Amino acid sequence: MKILSGTSNPKLSKDICKQLKLKLVNTNIKRFADGEIYVEINENIRGNSVFVIQSTSNPANDNLMELLLVIDALRRSSAKNITAVIPYFGYARQDRKVVPRTSISAKVVANLITNAGAGRVVTVDLHAGQIQGFFDMPVDNLFTTPLFAKYIKKNFKNKNLICVSPDVGGVQRTRGLATKIKADLAIIDKRRPKPGQSQVMNIIGNVKGKTCIIVDDIIDSGGTIVNAASALKKNGATDVYVFITHAVLSKDASEKIKKSKVKKLIITDTIDNSKKIKNNNKIQVLSISSLMAEAIKRISNSTSVSDLFN
Repeated sequence: MKILSGTSNPKLSKDICKQLKLKLVNTNIKRFADGEIYVEINENIRGNSVFVIQSTSNPANDNLMELLLVIDALRRSSAKNITAVIPYFGYARQDRKVVPRTSISAKVVANLITNAGAGRVVTVDLHAGQIQGFFDMPVDNLFTTPLFAKYIKKNFKNKNLICVSPDVGGVQRTRGLATKIKADLAIIDKRRPKPGQSQVMNIIGNVKGKTCIIVDDIIDSGGTIVNAASALKKNGATDVYVFITHAVLSKDASEKIKKSKVKKLIITDTIDNSKKIKNNNKIQVLSISSLMAEAIKRISNSTSVSDLFN
């Protein structure tokens, strides 16, 4: 088994290798002056099972192209098995046609990864579970719910908790966390006048006097979470904590969170946000390196990955 890191999140790759007591594959990945990506593998990987760790976060297209070229280089170097470990799977929000004459980008990306030569995909909290069906190969979708539940049990003792879904689509994820921490469930009825904007209409459930735990897979511009936190506070919530797997944090999202009613935003390191959140004490990062390392080890040993979440 060998681990190869792309350039999107080298710290997470190093942390995973530390857990597995392995060294990263020696590679040379660079950009030419016109933006073209060059990939060179500087050691023999013939007959090895190789795990490529690369999030397709911002810049999404560059990081995706880099992943494809790394997979191709490994295939041409006679790697036995190639597993694409994609902590944050970009384009996952475009998983169906919501209006006529639009592309289903998640399917296009799945085709690209398949045709490049990957034999398996490992990812974390896919935006839509059905994306697994876009691949004609095994897909392991890891969940951060146990990680969040462990944090809440340790840090939120003796608090009257309620888990809040930021929209109807996230109810299943929120219910999963609520079950683990034995809390009630509330739902925010949200409308989107246009992409990137949200408007809170109603709150389904009683949040008065309770500590609200909002859980979601992605925070992008931050508008949804900021509006949700304000609405919950207006309805009598004591505090609002937010747990997010993938912190895209585009534009001024970090500053929005800093000025919002959110008490604390807890994110994971599927995306490297070290520069964006440097001066924001409202944001805390939980590492998923141990979860991903254990999943990689189990795949390599041909043992059950689903047992991680039982």
